[in-house]
Amino acid sequence: MNLLPFERIEREIIIRKEAETNPDSGCKPEDRKTEEIVNYGIVNIDKPKGPTSHQVSDYVQKILNISKSGHSGTLDPAVTGVLPVALGRATRIVQGLLTAGKEYVAIMHLHKNVEEEKLRETIKKHFTGKIQQLPPLKSSVKRQLRERTVYYFAILEFDEKDVLFKVGTEAGTYIRKLIHDMGKKLGTGAHMAELRRTKAGPFDESTLFTLQELTDAYYFWKEEDNDKFLRKVIKPVENGVHHLSKIWVFDTTIESICHGVDLKVPGISKLDDSISKEETVAIMSLKDELIALGIAKMGSNEMLGEKGIAVQTEKVFMQPGVYKI
Repeated sequence: MNLLPFERIEREIIIRKEAETNPDSGCKPEDRKTEEIVNYGIVNIDKPKGPTSHQVSDYVQKILNISKSGHSGTLDPAVTGVLPVALGRATRIVQGLLTAGKEYVAIMHLHKNVEEEKLRETIKKHFTGKIQQLPPLKSSVKRQLRERTVYYFAILEFDEKDVLFKVGTEAGTYIRKLIHDMGKKLGTGAHMAELRRTKAGPFDESTLFTLQELTDAYYFWKEEDNDKFLRKVIKPVENGVHHLSKIWVFDTTIESICHGVDLKVPGISKLDDSISKEETVAIMSLKDELIALGIAKMGSNEMLGEKGIAVQTEKVFMQPGVYKI
């Protein structure tokens, strides 16, 4: 089954202590005003060939007339596909997406003919699971051998020397290098003919929009006072944490977290049942608003206790005063 690790997890919510939320404080993400979503949302751009990821992020900024944006992981100019761009105050959410799994569809061109059986065997034996990879000469990381995980590698079509495949990988895996190494292992040589990213964490092709569609959506909102399309294109920042385990806290706990205080067990109302110690988690309000990201200092079962630090707060997203009691 072609699923990234977080897609395989079946999470269930455990109620620690039932609670109500004050309707006069905060609001559900889908009920935010359009102006706020434009400055605190995510748009999943279908990156075209040509511009760099940074340029696409810059185009988004100019289209929406905002001062800040950030993308979720670099794609080469020739590569197309899923490029989530966080807007305004939501920009730091991309840090949580950079380390999330990715999926690509690619065409590998072999320099010599090879038997399909040999190709499949080589993929299964050497290019699935834990692999060693040396980043290419042109890369943003130190060039040293490092371990990466290939979650799945599926051949979609095989036509003489051209192989169309889908691969799900750990963040930081270079597909061009993967193809080069495969050609070397096969003894045929190979290069990447085409590459498209189809998943980046919780974002996939089902929510893609082009830069032109974003431009049109913004025009309809500003010039025709119709925000329906824009609200379809730009999603709440909370969509950027769908792949993370979550902990929901009482209204009375929120203000202290907004000031960077760690989350203690008594502040928890409910939580996902699959949380492991040291994993990144999302701290949420009972209206499903993102408050902060943090590092779990306990597993789910321990969080059902009465005391202790449950989460070390790392990045705060909600502004202070929203839930001032």
